[in-house]
Amino acid sequence: MRGSDEQNGSLFSYVNLEERVPARHPLRKIKAVVDPALASLDADFNALYAGDGRPSIAPERLLRAALVQILFSIRSERQLMEQLEYNLLFRWFVGLSIDEPVWVPTVFSKNRDRLLTTDIARKLMAAILADEKIAPLLSDDHFSVDGTLVEAWASFKSFKPKPAAAMADPPDDPQPPPTATPDPSHAEDANNTDTTETTGGKDKMTSTSQSTDAIGRNVERDWRGTPWSNATHASVTDPDARLFRKGKGKPAQLCFMGHALMENRNGFAVEAEMTHADGYGERTAAIEMLHRVDPGSTRRLTLGADKGYDDAGFVADLKVMCVTPHIAAKKKGSAIDGRTTRHSGYAVSQKKRKQIEEAFGWGKTVGPIRKTMLRGLERVRAQFTLTMAAYNLAKLPRLLAA
Repeated sequence: MRGSDEQNGSLFSYVNLEERVPARHPLRKIKAVVDPALASLDADFNALYAGDGRPSIAPERLLRAALVQILFSIRSERQLMEQLEYNLLFRWFVGLSIDEPVWVPTVFSKNRDRLLTTDIARKLMAAILADEKIAPLLSDDHFSVDGTLVEAWASFKSFKPKPAAAMADPPDDPQPPPTATPDPSHAEDANNTDTTETTGGKDKMTSTSQSTDAIGRNVERDWRGTPWSNATHASVTDPDARLFRKGKGKPAQLCFMGHALMENRNGFAVEAEMTHADGYGERTAAIEMLHRVDPGSTRRLTLGADKGYDDAGFVADLKVMCVTPHIAAKKKGSAIDGRTTRHSGYAVSQKKRKQIEEAFGWGKTVGPIRKTMLRGLERVRAQFTLTMAAYNLAKLPRLLAA
């Protein structure tokens, strides 16, 4: 017989969120790893909060909500709070009961910004990788490294000439290592200055000849004139952003440079870093991440990388650290010779290193790092690190089911 469409609100309702989530839902395996990882950070959370006063949002719930936002491509905190109102799956994962009110978006953002620092994001990633289910899936000896550009939340119109006093000071870009040379495929010169020409039919990005005061929102600008340079210009929207282009024929954009260190067994990102966009950032970040993942070790490791890392100074640094450089060799002037390329492990590393692009692709399509909505190097670094941690969690259900 036909069912009734009678609609009447009940005064009392007993809903167990645990019963509403399917037993085979992928978030169950993710939550089983995230909860112990957050519990291990209890002492770090206590250090961030005062001992008295009004209780704040629980840091565990803040980080779970931030992971939900990344895993399900929710583009803003306001939309996240809206979905937490009616999405029982999200409520269950974050830890909200069916009757608990959802936070005001601005309150959530303020509390999250205080909590989500680079230090906390790195410790969360390390705690996730140390889980008894994930640790056996990791390789301790073979790694790959690469970098990607993260577009800044700043437009070209915000890239204005620096004041005369600021231009007199030395640039704040980190100085290159003494033996390093810039990568011609990633930067035009050592100062990360865009030096292409506008005359003679060549493609050159140039700045306006108008005064700084005349540059405003949606004002017509003359893009021809003096060359743009990070030494003479800076974004007023995000001063940490740098004008950079990936290679010849590529468009220049205001961006940061994100870096990830991947283990080669299952492709987990074990370290993440964010630097200013320049020709030396990739190699500097690679050395720093290796120091963090295996400090002071004398074990023989391997590191796969693309041609951008084929630099004599970088290769020498790796050998001092007992790291075998499985780096793609340039056709001319390569620091990699037959003593490295003749081994079968070199070919394996060259095949596996390309898997790191999956982490960057996931972070830019599912995650929020194609064009960050945060400003400042420190905040973008924390977001990038948390995104790499979320990528590891997204891989987990498939690997555990295998």
